[in-house]
Amino acid sequence: MIIVDRLLRQREADGKPVRVGMIGAGFMARGVANQIVNSVPGMRLVAIANRTLNNAVQAYTEAGVEEIAFVGSQKALENCIRTGRPAVTQDPMLLCAADGIDCLIDATGAVEHGAQVTMQAIAYGKHVVTMNAELDGTVGPILKRHADKAGVILTGADGDQPGVQMNLWRFVKSIGLTPLLCGNIKGLQDPYRNPTTQKGFAEKWGQNPYMVTSFADGTKISFEQAIVANATGMTVAQRGMTGIEHAGHVDELTKSYDAEMLRELGGIVDYVVGSKPGPGVFVLATHDDPKQRHYLNLYKLGEGPLYSFYTPYHLCHFEVPLSVARVVLCGDAVLQPLAGPRVDVVATAKTDLAAGTVIDALGGYHSYGQCETYDASRAEGLLPMGLAEGCKLLRDVKKDQVLTYADVEVPEGRLVDQLRAEQDEAFPGKAAGVREAA
Repeated sequence: MIIVDRLLRQREADGKPVRVGMIGAGFMARGVANQIVNSVPGMRLVAIANRTLNNAVQAYTEAGVEEIAFVGSQKALENCIRTGRPAVTQDPMLLCAADGIDCLIDATGAVEHGAQVTMQAIAYGKHVVTMNAELDGTVGPILKRHADKAGVILTGADGDQPGVQMNLWRFVKSIGLTPLLCGNIKGLQDPYRNPTTQKGFAEKWGQNPYMVTSFADGTKISFEQAIVANATGMTVAQRGMTGIEHAGHVDELTKSYDAEMLRELGGIVDYVVGSKPGPGVFVLATHDDPKQRHYLNLYKLGEGPLYSFYTPYHLCHFEVPLSVARVVLCGDAVLQPLAGPRVDVVATAKTDLAAGTVIDALGGYHSYGQCETYDASRAEGLLPMGLAEGCKLLRDVKKDQVLTYADVEVPEGRLVDQLRAEQDEAFPGKAAGVREAA
């Protein structure tokens, strides 16, 4: 992926920078803004949209940009893009429609809002790099189908764990091995954490306590591993993944999994807690050629049958602009579904919940997400975690009970529900028999 640095430098030299619009201005988005403005020659952040306008302004000013235009029309935005003046707006749809933007970054962090923005961007022929794993893990396959029809690229981002896993998966395949496990290294996993328990950590780092909780309670990692599964054709070994605790080096995990079991499943996604070096990602792979196994042993990867490959970090916002460059300059998606979904994320009660409860946001007090096979999710009528917010319980549910559609009343009028229904119709039963990327 290093080739994009030369391509960006050439764009800078030619005076034709890649023009980027960003929707969302939270903690991670502000990091992206700073990275593009100060560290990515050949790319310009031309506009930021956010429902709270001051946050959009803050994203620019923290990056050292002071001359900012406030725009409320497509014409005004396009004039700013043409004249090189950074713009902010409360209306994200202006960025979707405006000429002069090569790619949009979805940093909304919200499923319904992200769905609206993404569909509008696709309708106007815009590439989209999404940082919204929750949206991707809920309706990513059908969104990709819409993007393909429009001739644009919709992709996850490099830098966060799913994109880093995908880079590693592609590398391992490119040197002739067969990946059998894509893994995520966590320092903590407690499904009962909530915004109150995570308040101190969130305040220390200037983050949203609900977002912080979604990392701690397993919801985020479930979405992350689900989209990796959907991008590679892998599955999960069990509901919730195995999630073993392992305090040693990630290389030792080659002895913790059965290669034949992994092969029979077609490969799995998983996570481990406490492994070193963290926080990073890993791929376990095998090789069928005894000659190549001899070389791998010589190169200190062991005798097999599993070999460990890892990246000991994920740099999130630092690499998002490189994802944009890959899309615009190389036509290369970082991470996207192969076809239909393989793994779903299902809503699970975090505590005993009474009938009439309206389920709160992801990373909240009411529910956490778990990975499950898409086939099982459909067969059992399980409620996708990405649709749970705002649903009203029709009956009491017990702590750790997986919610079903029959348990809830779904809010009316949401685009994401329409997309999910379209996806379920497009990919019924056994979703995607494909196990290899084209």
